[in-house]
Amino acid sequence: MMKRIIVSGRSGSGKTVALRALEDQGFYCVDNIPIKLIPALLEQVESHYPGLALGIDARNVTHTVEEFDALIQQIEQSQYHFEVVFIDANDATLLKRFSETRRRHPMTVEGLSLSEAIEQEKKRLEPISRYAELVIDTTSKSPHELCEVVIERVLGNKSSRLSLLFVSFGFKYGAPNDADFVFDARCLPNPYWDESLRPFSGKDQAIIEYLENQPAVQEYYWQLKVFLQTWIPKFEQDNRNYLTVAIGCTGGHHRSVYVAEKLAKNFSPVYPEIQIRHRELDKH
Repeated sequence: MMKRIIVSGRSGSGKTVALRALEDQGFYCVDNIPIKLIPALLEQVESHYPGLALGIDARNVTHTVEEFDALIQQIEQSQYHFEVVFIDANDATLLKRFSETRRRHPMTVEGLSLSEAIEQEKKRLEPISRYAELVIDTTSKSPHELCEVVIERVLGNKSSRLSLLFVSFGFKYGAPNDADFVFDARCLPNPYWDESLRPFSGKDQAIIEYLENQPAVQEYYWQLKVFLQTWIPKFEQDNRNYLTVAIGCTGGHHRSVYVAEKLAKNFSPVYPEIQIRHRELDKH
């Protein structure tokens, strides 16, 4: 069955990079297609390609925001289903990217300054972002890392079950903007204060044994597990294909890593499409 993706996002966030990654995987990709032509395109390419990816941005929806809402509803009621992937970055990063590359923002032709254009584009794309099943924040991602995420999350979802991503991170470096759930583990006993444990991570046996013997840690994990067991199926019933659960501690090396690993192990028998990413560990 053909996989159908709508890729959207603000200019400079990496939408074109995401489309190229899908094109390299055999998708038929069309960028900036007029919204009214989408149904006709579906009829032309259906069954001829493994996937169809459409790039939609502020140029498409300048005067047709209501049309996009209507079109999505029409598609959802038909035999076709599109997964909406929204690529974004924070305002400061987008401003820096345009300033460094000296590219012209497509909305500055309307007489707006660059910062005004970035803000106005966000408002115009809000109806699309509401439909997004997967939001990818590229603020701290290179083009290569974005390609990897697109391939892992979009093409890695081979089963009909929900694709779960557990992310550990350090609050001192900022919380991820693209997580569906963010949980704070900074209240738990911290192995960092034991100098003999400090060099290890939450994947190492020394840290695992330390945290396994902490009643507060086990109570935290149990309550988090029950919460997710209760609510993940609700997202699945709502036809969600992707869900990102982020757990943070201070530095992102010990407690959050341990909890993310343990949750992933617990849910893997039910949800085979599970991925784990340790944001701060992966930097080294």
